[in-house]
Amino acid sequence: MAFLDHPSKRITPAHRSRIGGLYERGGKRVFDLAVCLLLLPFVGFVILLLWWLATAIGSSGFFGHKRVGRNGVVFHCWKIRTMIANADRALLLVFKQSPDTKNEWEMNRKLENDPRVLPFGKFLRRTSLDELPQIWNVIRGDMSLVGPRPVTRSELSLFGDARKDYLSVRPGITGLWQVKARRVPCYIRRVKLDRRYARNVTFGQDLRILLWTLPVLFRATGR
Repeated sequence: MAFLDHPSKRITPAHRSRIGGLYERGGKRVFDLAVCLLLLPFVGFVILLLWWLATAIGSSGFFGHKRVGRNGVVFHCWKIRTMIANADRALLLVFKQSPDTKNEWEMNRKLENDPRVLPFGKFLRRTSLDELPQIWNVIRGDMSLVGPRPVTRSELSLFGDARKDYLSVRPGITGLWQVKARRVPCYIRRVKLDRRYARNVTFGQDLRILLWTLPVLFRATGR
């Protein structure tokens, strides 16, 4: 099954180039590095503290999950571990014990009450603090501060025609979906917002999304 979004107007590569301009072609990367290096001393301390707390409760601390990035390049998206070990296998057991959860997963790629999440992990997810290690992904060039949420290869198959748009930009730590529809469990909506962002990458939009992200984090609406 694919979530198809048929736009009424096609945007050509030439049009994309005019829209994005110098920022999309290189300024965005410079902006990412400048902000990351500025935040690294503080963020690095918080990451180490969360890693220590995660290991103290029996977790391995960091968790790298394979995601698809720009131009289809697969990379390890880093997080503070919030789930039990072998979470992918445990998901199959969850489906067997509660068949309704499989439908929820297929629609949203998330579970509202995921039994695999550790108690400490629930707090990290609500505040999105588990995603702080992705600053390393940004520095490496796997991700950007702002962009579509990084997806797995199986999720990418759900994007339909929007697949090309997703692959044309770096995935982001935050993005339109996080600030506009984070509390709305609808994957179709997420795909549309990711496509909308990828087709209009500007410095002004990135700056607004970063500013909008702060109050969203304080409301602790993550899952």
